[in-house]
Amino acid sequence: MGLLDFIFGAKKRQVEDYVKNGALILDVRTQREWDAGHIENSIHIPLSELNNRVDEVKKLNKPIITCCASGVRSAKAAKFLNLNNIEATNGGGWISLKSKL
Repeated sequence: MGLLDFIFGAKKRQVEDYVKNGALILDVRTQREWDAGHIENSIHIPLSELNNRVDEVKKLNKPIITCCASGVRSAKAAKFLNLNNIEATNGGGWISLKSKL
């Protein structure tokens, strides 16, 4: 097992653990990106709106897997949610995440 397999295998296991615990997928891309395609049953809150809508996420009372196009915005979203006492992990890009589910 190489280093990349170790790193990305750990990420896949983390996502699988979150899913087993009832996690919801939060897509933080723009409306245009969402409209072009998204993971079925995911929730859409653009990163630019997350600060104002964090209470909506808290009310879900579920762990959260964030996703975006590449993983940069979803990393910011996961960090923000964790700072607001919401269990969250960065799922990375939505297409890659979809293949892990």
